[in-house]
Amino acid sequence: MNRFKTSKFKNTTPSIAKKDGWINNVRAGSFSSQGNHIKASSKFVVFNTEQAGGCILGLSSVKPASDGQWTLTQISCHSDLVTDMDFSPFDESLLVTCSSDETVKLWRLCDPELQQPSSPELTLHPGHGRLELVLFHPTSSGVLAVGANKSPLIWDTSRQDAPLAVLEQHSDQLQSLSWKQDGSLLATSCKDKMLRVFDPRAQLTPVQSAKSLENNKDSRILWVKDDRLLTSGFDMMRSREVRLWDSRKLSSSVSSVSLGTSSGSVIPLFDEDTGLLILAGTGDSVVDCFEVSSSEPFLSQVSHCLTDASTRGVAMVPKLALDVMSCEVMRVLQLTDGCIVPISYQVPRKHSGQEFHDDLYPDTVGTTPAMSAEEWWQGGNKQVEKVSLHPDKKPKLKASPTKQTPAKKELTSGGSKEDPAHGFSTSSSPLSTPSSSAAPSRSPSTTSGLSSGFLPSPSPSQSAKAIQSMLGPTSKYRHIQGAVMHRDTHITNVQNLNLTTPGECDGFCVNGERVAVPLAISGGQIAVFERSQPGKLQTTALPTIQNSVNVVDLSWDPFDSHQLAVAGDDAKIRVWQVPEGGLTEMLTEPDLILQGHTEKIYSIKFHPLASGLLVSSSYDLTVRLWNLESGDQVNNLTGHEDQIFGMAWSPDGKLLATVCKDGKVRVYDPRKSTAPVQEGPGPEGHRGARVVWVCEGKYLLVSGFDSRSERGLYLYSPDSLSSGALATTSIDVSPSTLIPFYDPDTSVVILTGKGDTRVHIYEVVPESPYFMDCSSFNSPEPHKGLGFLPKTECNVRDVEIAVGLMLTKSTIEPVAFRVPRVKKEFFQDDLFPDTAVCWEPALSASAWLSGINGKHRKMSLKPKDMTPVSEAPKEAPVRKYLPSSVYLEEKTDEQKKDELLSAMVAKLGNMDDPLPQESFEGVDEDEWDD
Repeated sequence: MNRFKTSKFKNTTPSIAKKDGWINNVRAGSFSSQGNHIKASSKFVVFNTEQAGGCILGLSSVKPASDGQWTLTQISCHSDLVTDMDFSPFDESLLVTCSSDETVKLWRLCDPELQQPSSPELTLHPGHGRLELVLFHPTSSGVLAVGANKSPLIWDTSRQDAPLAVLEQHSDQLQSLSWKQDGSLLATSCKDKMLRVFDPRAQLTPVQSAKSLENNKDSRILWVKDDRLLTSGFDMMRSREVRLWDSRKLSSSVSSVSLGTSSGSVIPLFDEDTGLLILAGTGDSVVDCFEVSSSEPFLSQVSHCLTDASTRGVAMVPKLALDVMSCEVMRVLQLTDGCIVPISYQVPRKHSGQEFHDDLYPDTVGTTPAMSAEEWWQGGNKQVEKVSLHPDKKPKLKASPTKQTPAKKELTSGGSKEDPAHGFSTSSSPLSTPSSSAAPSRSPSTTSGLSSGFLPSPSPSQSAKAIQSMLGPTSKYRHIQGAVMHRDTHITNVQNLNLTTPGECDGFCVNGERVAVPLAISGGQIAVFERSQPGKLQTTALPTIQNSVNVVDLSWDPFDSHQLAVAGDDAKIRVWQVPEGGLTEMLTEPDLILQGHTEKIYSIKFHPLASGLLVSSSYDLTVRLWNLESGDQVNNLTGHEDQIFGMAWSPDGKLLATVCKDGKVRVYDPRKSTAPVQEGPGPEGHRGARVVWVCEGKYLLVSGFDSRSERGLYLYSPDSLSSGALATTSIDVSPSTLIPFYDPDTSVVILTGKGDTRVHIYEVVPESPYFMDCSSFNSPEPHKGLGFLPKTECNVRDVEIAVGLMLTKSTIEPVAFRVPRVKKEFFQDDLFPDTAVCWEPALSASAWLSGINGKHRKMSLKPKDMTPVSEAPKEAPVRKYLPSSVYLEEKTDEQKKDELLSAMVAKLGNMDDPLPQESFEGVDEDEWDD
């Protein structure tokens, strides 16, 4: 007698789809993140792609179109790598993503053949660094578990200002999250080898924990049946293994299975209805299937499927999308480098395809949430109602949206009202469905295409306007792309770079004609390279400027491309004149030496409007103003109590802002007082900072560090600095100070640090949310500096809004920042307003010092042969499909016959025309050979 009960799924057989059923040309990326790289709903499949450093997700439908073809599209989700994603269990079109850019975003997807949304419905900024994991709650709408670097967070999306709970911080990197099926508990695995089980509603510390894992590499955790947890990872000998645990006693495992030695992690997927477990190793071409049972043997292998390509990730298709009449009990999508391969698991049955085998298909979890986020948080334990998979009883899948709505939520839920007594939003979450929402249900005729309790609207156009006005502006520069220009424009073989310039120095300086680079050669030498002469530099002696002392900062005169000001560590500023055509011999004598500081200088800045005015800051804690026309010091600004990190002139040239290590931001009016006219608290960190004026001088933008040494941006009103920052945003953790470049024409700020590989880009707007993140640019190797050229260097035909020069360890490479546009044959006048002629002075130094103010004249960047896009002819909308009346019109048999005959005649041609051979000439009888 067999000791063990025979399973009905023991003969489950995997079947790999034929190649014409694969989703091809996916270009999957290989990235280092804790999340999975592919997820599926009943309608869609999303996956990481290699494009834009992993910022873009690929999207396809789970099933091919009627013609058997798959439609692939892309979603540009984040400004950095998308680390994890998940579909809502209650809405097949609702996708949540998280990223290295420290944001969580909620997307409502459209059919792949339609344009996908350019902005998320919701954006969360947890503020806990890089985000690795995100997971929807299994029973309630609007609840998310988010895995930051070391902290699990619980979010209610209807109250985005703060999480419901920040669970106990782990001692090392969080590697995986898993909700229990009933939604009561959350399990985590961590690089510190600990397994933890949390009851988030009861306490922030774990209710169970144990140091159970033998190896800290790539562990994953998953709830299975009967309070059991399953982990995949590595043992002490670095062999891959799977272990089964009792969640009430994590000190020892119940069962384990060894999967052999390999470097890739093991991805587990579990089907609660059948108890089947999928195990796929990244980098392997094998997908294993096990059955999890409540008694011994707890883990028994069912199948071993060999695939054609190695695995990047795997996803399980929801139960409602299976072909139950063919006894398909599970379907897995394998992500490889170039395609997605469906693998169907079927149970062999005698009448497969003819009968519904209800013993294989118990009622499964439905798609209606059991409760709202508030109900769950207050202790509710309702379970999702189960539904039958019988074809006659199975619920119909919800239709996905048919149009894009440019809606975006930042930080707070627009239109919701909070209950002051409980802090909960009384309106429904964007994740809620009509059944779970507190709002009364609406009929389809009165609900917008983005329904699900999100926003009612009487018409699509009014809906878009209402959402836009409620949620604020969206950035037209969101998908900006940075690209290194062709190698022919590079200056290469740059040697002996000085890589130890102070943090207050940009590292080098550029103008439209030439580049000045400090060298690590005795005597404070500076190389000057002509931009008109790119290519490989000779290894022979290079003519340089002999500054005689170490260079601490340098700056080109904005109104004289030949004049270079250099600050030395001897407290002097030397002004040099580079001859026309560049250096041909050593320069040893400066045109002017400015003396007055008593200690080493920090930085120097030219006035943006008046010629011959220069400001400098020094270790003597003063800021001095110099008139280069006379060579005299004209003012000495005081009030700083520590190192001066940065200075910036206002766009109108009236005011000077500084940011200091003493934790203060100050604004001076140098012509009226030596003391600051405004002063207030700056960034809390003391590692460095920079300041720049933005939004036509209405605000001050400071890049600096917080108390945890995280880099961030801070926005201040110069009229009320004492009130502190109006808005802040965290960026990342790195030791170098972010150096900002601000383009006043587009209000785009581009930031990077010396030694970084990533360039951050934001649009700064004068109202909430103030900072709108855009796609970032990543250089292949760390750069030493990034300087920007005048606006006239931009190729407006390619929609370049900024062009910079990137200094690497041996090259100077131009980088263009372009905005993707469809109608590039037109001048994009919405991106290129008239620009200031900032290379011409508006007034002299003496005129400015006497109290006169000036203003740059402006010029258009439009080429004469281009038409503004605002004046482009309006194209008539093209109907993609025939009107429904064509399909619905009933035709008689005679009409159908006539149409068929007409089609045949058109295909065969006109039968009255002579045949080609009838025109051939014959031969006489006597010409035939005997």
